[in-house]
Amino acid sequence: MVRTPLTPEERLRGERLGALLRAARGERSMAAVAASAGISAETLRKIETGRAPTPAFFTVAALAGALDLSLDEILGRCAAEPVAAPASLRAAVPLIA
Repeated sequence: MVRTPLTPEERLRGERLGALLRAARGERSMAAVAASAGISAETLRKIETGRAPTPAFFTVAALAGALDLSLDEILGRCAAEPVAAPASLRAAVPLIA
């Protein structure tokens, strides 16, 4: 099966997701967060660095739970047209323009 190339918007959304997850992880190790979410550290590394800009919904949901993020917060920070996010997240993760 051949994958269609990602659009610039999809790449940007992946970069935003990676930045949000890195900020939410804080001082916690990548391995600890990945284990808590039930994914591999390599998968988390790929998402955080933008090498996996379109992770599966259940992967994002598991990471949200492990990092105490709501899916609404993730959507608000990563959508093509960002919606208002809590001030704590706006200060922690700048939008990538």
